[in-house]
Amino acid sequence: MLPAGAPVSSLGLLVAAVGGLALVALCDVFSLFAGFRLRAVIDADGGFVAAPQQELDAAASLYETAGRYQVTVYLPAAIIFVIWFFRMRRNTGLMAPDQFRNGPGWAIGAWLIPLVNLWMPYRIALDMWGAATPLPAEGERYRARTWPVNLWWGLFVFSVLFNRYAGTKYKNAETLTEIKNAVVQYMAADVLHIVAAAAAVHFTVRLTAMQRLKATEGPFRPAVAKETSA
Repeated sequence: MLPAGAPVSSLGLLVAAVGGLALVALCDVFSLFAGFRLRAVIDADGGFVAAPQQELDAAASLYETAGRYQVTVYLPAAIIFVIWFFRMRRNTGLMAPDQFRNGPGWAIGAWLIPLVNLWMPYRIALDMWGAATPLPAEGERYRARTWPVNLWWGLFVFSVLFNRYAGTKYKNAETLTEIKNAVVQYMAADVLHIVAAAAAVHFTVRLTAMQRLKATEGPFRPAVAKETSA
């Protein structure tokens, strides 16, 4: 059984985390728009890689502004998400302490250690998912579906790594052709960021709902009622 007074996850913190992810996605959409504009200016002269200097400067300035917005919004959104992650680890840890391989402090520390942050938060998320999943009713076979965790983490890691690669290409670009190619790669990274943010929202909402349900209704899944013929 669950311990008396098992904590219920805060809906306010969930709303803040989802709102931060939504702002990150909106900044990525703005970056996509700015990228399309910069690419259009470069290719404006009949498909040749040439552009009037004034238009090019304006488009490049807008693209750099979009990048600053992304950085400005990403940091507070990441902090809020990690706070939610830690609170969820603490709450689910009270439900099923034997499900976890590491202490609750790792729900914060795992994000801060290079290389470790590529896999350890995923392990913690899987442990939380298992702890928040109701136990099967007697005689019932049930296995938690972990695809929301796998989808979120796969998209997140791939988008981060690809964004760093695109950033290096853009920083080292010298000719208009190189700038255009780097912008295209950055735009692909923005699309990945948007999809990863949507997957993170799904994971966050699902896990919070599972934890609240288990905290309020008990550890077992309700038995499925069987219809009986008259």
